Amino acid sequence: MLKIGITGNIASGKSEVETIIKNMGYIVFDLDKISHNLLENECKNDVIKEFQTTNRKELGKIVFNDKNKKEKLEQIIYPFLKKEILKIFEKYKDETFVFISGALIFEAKFDNLFNKIIFIDTDENLRLERLIKRNNFNKNEAIKRIKSQNENAKNKADFIIKNNADLKKLEIETMKIIKALKLL
Repeated sequence: MLKIGITGNIASGKSEVETIIKNMGYIVFDLDKISHNLLENECKNDVIKEFQTTNRKELGKIVFNDKNKKEKLEQIIYPFLKKEILKIFEKYKDETFVFISGALIFEAKFDNLFNKIIFIDTDENLRLERLIKRNNFNKNEAIKRIKSQNENAKNKADFIIKNNADLKKLEIETMKIIKALKLL
């Protein structure tokens, strides 16, 4: 089994790439969805103790305005996330590929859990536009979210998909990567 990470900065198009890969018949997990589940279950008490809430919108306001709080939330969630990733790999060990998508694969130091990592690269102005539209953020809030991520992560990836065009182009680029992965 090849363990493949899909990453990219916020509003880069990770969800679209996930959908394309799922439509090709592969197993894809989203670390955001796993994190949301952890917030309401395994991590709930620790997060409430530290932040008095598990509401993602409220947590976002807290952690994107205070680096120490962000690090504290990561210290609570990351060990649980790592366990979940390892469980997924064990459960699907007979599959050819297992894809796990998450914005913070490098920041969380999960990159060593994967054989290959795909980075979705999208121009910052396009990500800003998408984030404002998708999340109803004002420009300052959107910029804060964008600036909270490591812009150099793409230099560590094995494959880069440029996502500055339309969905058809993204699909073509994604299929090229899958074809390359099949040759490994």
